[in-house]
Amino acid sequence: MRPAILSLEDGTIFNGISFGAEGEVVGEIVFNTGMTGYQEVLTDPSYYGQIVTMTYPLIGNYGVNTEDIESVKPQVRGFIVREVCKTPNNWRSAETLNDYLVRNGIIAIEDIDTRALTRILREKGTMKGIISTKEDFKLEDKIAEIKAYEIRDPVKEVTIKEKKIFEGTRRWLSLV
Repeated sequence: MRPAILSLEDGTIFNGISFGAEGEVVGEIVFNTGMTGYQEVLTDPSYYGQIVTMTYPLIGNYGVNTEDIESVKPQVRGFIVREVCKTPNNWRSAETLNDYLVRNGIIAIEDIDTRALTRILREKGTMKGIISTKEDFKLEDKIAEIKAYEIRDPVKEVTIKEKKIFEGTRRWLSLV
């Protein structure tokens, strides 16, 4: 277990445990209240540039598969959960959530009171923040970087570069 820190731009600090990739990531902190669908959230282009907090207390219990993705790669910058499931149980599971995040370079933190974090975001509005797994983390050194973070040109970043045709689409459209 590696320690990690989540720090908000208002100075609020949460200590937790790192999972996924190691390092630091700055982003806009938002929350999602879904009980399922974490894989869709991770790959949903509307979350581009954001660090997503899942409010449901246990995330990762059905693993990750290739069928439930919303785009070709994760779009989130970071991921925050109360508890991550280390041994998923689902016949479609191809890998654990941790392995998926490591493979895609997404920094995540668990053992956070996501209810308290969500309450802060509801009361004060969306905030920027940082997740760090670095041992020598000092918030005062990061405040300027956190405050300067801006999501730039998200449509350009998440839009595919070439046209794709999905099998079955035409058949489905013909039923309408």
